[in-house]
Amino acid sequence: MTVRVICMAKEMKKILVTGSVGQIGSELVPALRAKYGNENVIATGYKTMPGESFRNAGPFEIVDVMDKDSLRVIIEKYDIDTIYHLVSVLSAMGEKNPNLAWDVNMITLKNVLDLAKEYEFSRVFWASSIAAFGPSTPKDNTPQLTVMDPNTMYGLTKVAGELLCNYYFVKHGVDVRSLRYPGIISYKTLPGGGTTDYAVEIFYEALKNRKYACFLKEDATLPMMHMPDAIKATIDIMQAEPSKIKTRTSYNLAAVSFSPKEIAEEIKKHIPEFECTYEPDFRQKIAESWPKVIDDSSARNDWGWKHEFGLAEMTKDMLEKLGEKLGVNL
Repeated sequence: MTVRVICMAKEMKKILVTGSVGQIGSELVPALRAKYGNENVIATGYKTMPGESFRNAGPFEIVDVMDKDSLRVIIEKYDIDTIYHLVSVLSAMGEKNPNLAWDVNMITLKNVLDLAKEYEFSRVFWASSIAAFGPSTPKDNTPQLTVMDPNTMYGLTKVAGELLCNYYFVKHGVDVRSLRYPGIISYKTLPGGGTTDYAVEIFYEALKNRKYACFLKEDATLPMMHMPDAIKATIDIMQAEPSKIKTRTSYNLAAVSFSPKEIAEEIKKHIPEFECTYEPDFRQKIAESWPKVIDDSSARNDWGWKHEFGLAEMTKDMLEKLGEKLGVNL
């Protein structure tokens, strides 16, 4: 019995999450800690500090992931075995500062992969995006393997990052896994500078002001996903046996596709007086270069991906949870 306990303790994963204060990281960290134990999941941030409850829940380190030596210190300090790499400058922010987007998105990934190779990590997760697709990509039922010609710096870094991940798997045996996230909808964190941010903002404005001016056209259909499904997919792919991971660039991931008009109509079922107007800005052009509906059959067939939230379920959950957070009654 004693020997077994010692072996289990020795095999316990030490997980590092970069970008843990961002939209996905702020919810992935608690999910991983619930699964593996608070002390076994080390969260990191750089410029944005998390709330006190987040910092006190488990190890938190300030580290600039663009500095490989600083990252190395954390890896050695905690004997890291697995990394979830979420640091990224998103699409809209990336167009305002493309040089920063390239440096942050590419240098940090290269640093993580180099250190994963050096320290022989068990696994690495890296977040890609539907922004990797472009104007020539088929918009309906976008296949796993297709034309990828993004016209944003963010999208360009995602294509380059996917190829880099595949390179490190093929050349160095790094078990790196990735998902092409659609737009992520969450009530816990504010939007972070992406083209799909309207699908989060619309809930805040519906609850607080009963109206919203959308920066996309009413028919701008895009793939979306409720955060619980995104967290589930991220953990599921990392738990899958290596033999099941047949794509080492990044997997298409999908749940539901809708337009601003469709989500507005769904919100009106709960808040009849809600009004949505449309004032397209530069983000509309970005949205037009992305798919409308994603074919994620490879993820479903290879490692059993299955989403739980459709548009109706997501809308109800968002309004209820965000309403509680804001202290607003429907």
